[in-house]
Amino acid sequence: MGEFVSGFEKMSQIGPCVSIFGSARTKPEDPQYKLAERIAKRIVEAGYGVITGGGPGIMEAGNKGAHLGGGTSVGLNIDLPFEQHDNPYIDSDKNLQFDYFFVRKVMFVKYSQGFVVMPGGFGTLDELFEAMTLIQTKKIGRFPIILVGSEFWKGLFDWVKEVLLKKHGKVSPEDLNLIKIVDSEEEVIEALDAFYKKYNLSPNF
Repeated sequence: MGEFVSGFEKMSQIGPCVSIFGSARTKPEDPQYKLAERIAKRIVEAGYGVITGGGPGIMEAGNKGAHLGGGTSVGLNIDLPFEQHDNPYIDSDKNLQFDYFFVRKVMFVKYSQGFVVMPGGFGTLDELFEAMTLIQTKKIGRFPIILVGSEFWKGLFDWVKEVLLKKHGKVSPEDLNLIKIVDSEEEVIEALDAFYKKYNLSPNF
């Protein structure tokens, strides 16, 4: 309960933000790290802040890009036995610590105006599919979910289309409209702008 109260108090003051997800294992010399950094910089230049999981890899790249762009840089850290540690690009007053994944995930969904999902592992997929499920079941309002890296994501969503949708009918055709797959920072901004041309940009709460 304390984590919820503290999180709500701090996050309610950040303004409209976009969350960036991706692997903690991505190194700074990796092209995906550099792309995430450029995407984050463009996001803050477009008037949003950036939220990440606060750790290394793609999370660090997201906070770094936001920091370099002079925008809001939020980190939602969690205590893990490996991989996770604070990165140095989070705003000092926006570095939140969590013990529980479920509380942290509420903060991502409640205070994001969009998800940008870079290549990652189980944690990244968990955040992606939970957001899709919440929107699909109308537990939250729709917001843009943008997957970056068509080569990385194509196989997974080909399987979703061919096996889940066509072969077994486990999802509906409109469920696939919840996501957009892109390859560049320009396409990310275009997707965000296209979505919010239809809606007034405001916090989700």
